[in-house]
Amino acid sequence: MNIAQMSFITDDPHEYSDTELLNKVLEIYDQKFVANYLNEFSPGHWCRETINRWTKGRATPTLSYQEFQHLLKLIPAPKVTPENCDFRFIDLFAGIGGIRKGFEDQQGLCVFTSEWNKFATQTYKANYGSSERYHTFNSDIREVTLSEDESVSEQEAYRHIDEKIPDHDVLLAGFPCQPFSIAGVSKKNSLGRAHGFECSTQGTLFFDVARILAAKKPKAFVLENVKNLKSHDKGKTFKVIMETLDELGYWISDSDHLGAGDPKIVDAQNWLPQHRERIILVGFRKDLNIHDGFTLKNLKKYYARKTVKLGDLLDKQVDDRYILTPKLWEYLYQYSEKHKAKGNGFGFGLVNASSVARTLSARYYKDGSEILVDRGWNFSKGFSDDKNLQNRPRRLTPQECARLMGFSKPGKNDFRIPVSDTQAYKQFGNSVVVPVFSAVAKLMKPYLMK
Repeated sequence: MNIAQMSFITDDPHEYSDTELLNKVLEIYDQKFVANYLNEFSPGHWCRETINRWTKGRATPTLSYQEFQHLLKLIPAPKVTPENCDFRFIDLFAGIGGIRKGFEDQQGLCVFTSEWNKFATQTYKANYGSSERYHTFNSDIREVTLSEDESVSEQEAYRHIDEKIPDHDVLLAGFPCQPFSIAGVSKKNSLGRAHGFECSTQGTLFFDVARILAAKKPKAFVLENVKNLKSHDKGKTFKVIMETLDELGYWISDSDHLGAGDPKIVDAQNWLPQHRERIILVGFRKDLNIHDGFTLKNLKKYYARKTVKLGDLLDKQVDDRYILTPKLWEYLYQYSEKHKAKGNGFGFGLVNASSVARTLSARYYKDGSEILVDRGWNFSKGFSDDKNLQNRPRRLTPQECARLMGFSKPGKNDFRIPVSDTQAYKQFGNSVVVPVFSAVAKLMKPYLMK
């Protein structure tokens, strides 16, 4: 009996038929990659066209046992399961799973993921194992909250959410920052609504977060955003968010801190060599009375014990394609000099082994200017010296970005990147620094377990 004829236990995420396994792998990797990967065991037997014909039902090839086991390695095994979890959470606007990874570190079980970007979804599925027995993957959260259908009542929307999203202890969300405006909300729309946020936040993706909190009432939430959320739209955005969370019955950690030294503003450089400030809102349900004594000030207890140097994260040798071209390097150099002359601080960020890097951004793929690794450039010699020109700085590689963001440990390449460099740079630039959220999870866990 070959593998295609064997029966499989559908509850076990690691037991599939040949076709099921192939389709699962193709959610992450393209046909050419899969063919080349299989050819490691069966040289010359597989090609992209063979895989393509199989997926379209025009052919029914079978995998040998060795090929099957080899392909199975591309599907990550679940780190936490219902049998060994301490609490459950959902992962909204998940990106590549940075917040999830932090909470899995504390034995949290992800039961629902929502991410609309197809490239981020590939990277997410390449790195986090989940069984359909206890986990749901969603693309557009608005299809669950029914937020775009104004004919749906609050009660209908909440019932739908309750059906589609499993029960959980913590809601995690790195939602986009958007201004609130009730100008387009008609009086008719606002009549009979039990929750004020249904009007004040309508049309934003925070609205979907609020609806899920209203429907599922988890013990706690963690919301992440850029530091400027506090000043966005002259402070109105942050004010509406805080009022909404209060209305929904949640106590918010350190809510009275608004000025300098706000514990809600957390800098990743306390864990890794990157200056990256983000606002983190942690809330607990007031009626459960489990929040007493919680403060983000105590994150200090979980700062990195050993200082990680940037040099610990860098590879000794990288492909030449990551070295800036002479033309691009000269452009960035001249651009920086022009702004320095005007008294502006714009320019590239040149780093060495002991530096703390600037914030890695989603635009890093364009020129890498905020974090350029110095390769011995001599500023006094400039561009006319051919030998000096050979020492042009380079970008970080995607794997170095993975380490800088805490997805991989120093010297490791254990975070899978199935997408192009361009997409990878966007994903890491949009993500969170994992150890920060591992620390947040560690700080919250005793309160969740009450």
